[in-house]
Amino acid sequence: MPVIPYLPVYQGRPTTQRRGFPPIRIPVPPVTILMALYNGARYLPEQLDSIARQTHRNWSLLIHDDASDDTGPTIAKAFASTLRNRNIRVLRNKRRLGAAQAFLQLVRAAPSGAIAFSDQDDVWMPEKLERAMGFLNDVPAHLPALYCGRTIVTDARLQRQGLSPRFRRPPSFGNALVQNIAAGNTIVMNETAARLLRTGAEAASDVVAHDWFAYLLITGAGGQVIFDEDPHVLYRQHTQNHVGANQGPWARFDRLCAVARGQLTDWADVNVQALKAVSPLLTPENRNMLSEFECTRSLTPFRRLAALRQLRIYRQTPAANIVLRLAALAGKL
Repeated sequence: MPVIPYLPVYQGRPTTQRRGFPPIRIPVPPVTILMALYNGARYLPEQLDSIARQTHRNWSLLIHDDASDDTGPTIAKAFASTLRNRNIRVLRNKRRLGAAQAFLQLVRAAPSGAIAFSDQDDVWMPEKLERAMGFLNDVPAHLPALYCGRTIVTDARLQRQGLSPRFRRPPSFGNALVQNIAAGNTIVMNETAARLLRTGAEAASDVVAHDWFAYLLITGAGGQVIFDEDPHVLYRQHTQNHVGANQGPWARFDRLCAVARGQLTDWADVNVQALKAVSPLLTPENRNMLSEFECTRSLTPFRRLAALRQLRIYRQTPAANIVLRLAALAGKL
């Protein structure tokens, strides 16, 4: 496993020692890790073990079992029993909600404080939470902030296959309307962003994906998104992945076929309705962009292209922007 530098943050250790006075300690902000579990018994122990090894020590874990029929819930409860000094809870659902709704239910149930999303089958590097909190602690507390980043893509045995894409263009609401760059298994949000997402989760009845909704809402509300180019998650690829890493030419070809089938249109329909439900949370500028984007979808092909440029709606790479323009011309936006 490569050694990756990380930003040091205070972990409740003494920072100043003066004669005759007790050491001054900097409190470590709490993080609630939210994990949606569904038939994850095979790889769950390795992920739980990587959470237990985090150098950011002030964490709790909230697991939503989405009506699993394997031993995953038993494994999770056994893990909780071995760490009785931790707040680890397993919530069980009698009927399956799906990943997006399971995560939104977790957001609604989470206590106040920072939150992090966790998949059931990845492995976190020990500094993963510490790295994220180091960035988030530099953001003013009143500003919603979301940390995300690249991952190391592996096979089922954790053999390295490559890296997820490096996104060069800045995160923005104009980007979020047509693309998600915030991979859920890397997301950590400060308390203000978590509170905002909780409010949004109460208002929106349906979303494409929990991570995409978070990216849309945080940017739409004028918050800050931090994309870390250094990976701190081993993203395991296997036959049961809910969402794949989308790497390589075949993945790009699949995305082009998906656009041709109208998948981008379907996603945009759901996202627009979700954003309209939370429109009071958006900045006036982004409420206007959302309205104009919705109107743009009904224009003639070349007027759609012009409107996208005018609204500064973009995807992250030249190839992805070509796909976006083709979708606009074909009426698949």
